[in-house]
Amino acid sequence: MAKMAKTTAIRTGEASPPLLFRHVSPGPADSTLKFRLLHFWEARKNVKGGPGILLGIELLMIDAEGTLAQGFIGLNRRNQYEKELKRGSIYTLTNFYASNSKVMYHVADQRLVICISHASALSKDEEDDEGILTERFRVRSFSEFEANCDLRGDLHDVVGHLKLVDGQALHERPVLFTNDNAASRKVMVHLQLKDGPVMNVYLWDEAAESFRVKFDASASTPTVLLVTTVNPKRLGGKLCLSSMSSSRVFLDEEVDPSKEYLAWLATNPAVTSLVNPVEVVKAETLTIGEIAAFIKRQPPQLGTEWYYIACKDYQTKLNRGPTTLLCPKCGNENATAVANYRVELSVYDNDEQCTFIILGDAGKDLTGMKAT
Repeated sequence: MAKMAKTTAIRTGEASPPLLFRHVSPGPADSTLKFRLLHFWEARKNVKGGPGILLGIELLMIDAEGTLAQGFIGLNRRNQYEKELKRGSIYTLTNFYASNSKVMYHVADQRLVICISHASALSKDEEDDEGILTERFRVRSFSEFEANCDLRGDLHDVVGHLKLVDGQALHERPVLFTNDNAASRKVMVHLQLKDGPVMNVYLWDEAAESFRVKFDASASTPTVLLVTTVNPKRLGGKLCLSSMSSSRVFLDEEVDPSKEYLAWLATNPAVTSLVNPVEVVKAETLTIGEIAAFIKRQPPQLGTEWYYIACKDYQTKLNRGPTTLLCPKCGNENATAVANYRVELSVYDNDEQCTFIILGDAGKDLTGMKAT
């Protein structure tokens, strides 16, 4: 009987025209939706110090009218549908539940989330529907990102031309991290927008990996970057953009907005030299005497040294000998010295306070910036 009811629901949906996203109302519906699946990603609940709790799969969909909507498949239906999901394909959905979207981080126009439940029938259409767009982006300007900074609301898209990739200029093909470590999970690019200053754009996890793969596979050094659903936030007083789990990365001629930007650059070549890449990460020039005086000076608020001279091989603090530096761990009397940094973090819970001492480069993973 359950099988017959499911078949009846599908036939009923096929007999009536598909519903557009803007006509969807909160609550259950036995209507039919027809859409193109643009993107899908894991939905997780953030947990400090961990990968988060997997909740299901989130979908980004577009209908025949060009409206973007967000969908959701819970864990109980994930195994049933995940293998059938293919980006760019057309799907028909019958029997769904529409709920109010979460308050934070909207990725679509429609404020309702279309949930696929146990009563739903989701099927992939064999034929493409040329009446449904294959992509649609919500590109915003610098001023719009600035107005929405730290609001955790709509996640829009950004497009611009690259100035630096992980601090490296483009005239020499940048070499990106490929090791399986914390550094390889992040790529930072300096992106010049048409209407604003150079912005720091942080790419994390899958967005960083996608950028690396596409960047390295390009025959010539890519110039234009488009990142979807970025989160504008202020770090160190400066407006930055950060990728999210929903973000996608496109280079040069992959999609229309990046093609159009590339064409604009070709007719406005002077804009690429408006900002000197060296000035983006401008170094403060000091004399050797000034550097020595700075290192000797201790910040009074710490009451202890903020750096230490360590062995390059073992990262152990070196002991000063009469004429050389000695490593107590490897016994090398002529150890190569490097400056490591010491950061104190005051951590509070509801009842107690304690101080964590962060040594070496570990602070970079926690704070997102180098001590220097």
